[in-house]
Amino acid sequence: MPTDSKRVPGPTETQPPFLYQKKNEKAETILVNSDGNRHDGRKPAEMRPIFLKAGVISQARGSAYIEQHNTKVICAVYGPHEYQRREGFSMKGKLRCEVKYATFSCRQRGSHQTDTREKEAALVIQQALEPAVCLHKFPKSQLDIFVTVLQNDGSALGAALTCASAAVADAGIEMYDLVIGCQMRQAGESMLLDPTVQEEYHSRLVKNAESNHGAVTVALLPSINQVSALVQKGNLESEIALQVLKTCTEACQRIYPVVQQCLTKAVQSREKTMDTSETKT
Repeated sequence: MPTDSKRVPGPTETQPPFLYQKKNEKAETILVNSDGNRHDGRKPAEMRPIFLKAGVISQARGSAYIEQHNTKVICAVYGPHEYQRREGFSMKGKLRCEVKYATFSCRQRGSHQTDTREKEAALVIQQALEPAVCLHKFPKSQLDIFVTVLQNDGSALGAALTCASAAVADAGIEMYDLVIGCQMRQAGESMLLDPTVQEEYHSRLVKNAESNHGAVTVALLPSINQVSALVQKGNLESEIALQVLKTCTEACQRIYPVVQQCLTKAVQSREKTMDTSETKT
């Protein structure tokens, strides 16, 4: 049988590069150093820089891309379109959300099949966006929202909430308000805002007897100051949980102007493109 002489033969077996990387077990147990800073140099109540851009996918009706340091998420919105006849009749529109972690987004290679984490994230985003979207404006129709996590360095759900909201607004869908997402890790007396993947809560690292260890994700409608979704993992006392919720809502209010500025730039860019095409014709 003839062989392909132009193809460079690769190795028959490969090993992931993380196999040779030293695992920092201290980073998982000691979250705050003696000087009061985290391992990446941030203060406990400090967020990572955010980059947000709308209108990045030309084929979609609306789209957005967000970066929170090494956490990168992209979202595309299609529709509204008529939903399948087998579903029940409703004068209100429906949202369908799908979340997918890219196979290369995490240290451990993911599967192409949808897992439980992705289904839970899709449900949270759908429940968070439903109170914000004017569903009665497109009866008997469905809006499809596709979220892809390109790289996960922590707080992926919070970034996905903000990105999905910006994409829906970029699609021109009428909304009561935007949805801003934020995550926080509570580790004993330490509150870590916008945690990285090493700082995120994992039950295997916490003893059952220890309290006030967990994580909270908040989706906020900032203009009307209402929480549309709340996810808590772990064990938190009521007073600590209220304090975490207050800190997350304040962080969402700080993210809100970034989303507003992003959408304003997207509208201005579209107007400029339309003016240019009109002058050419």
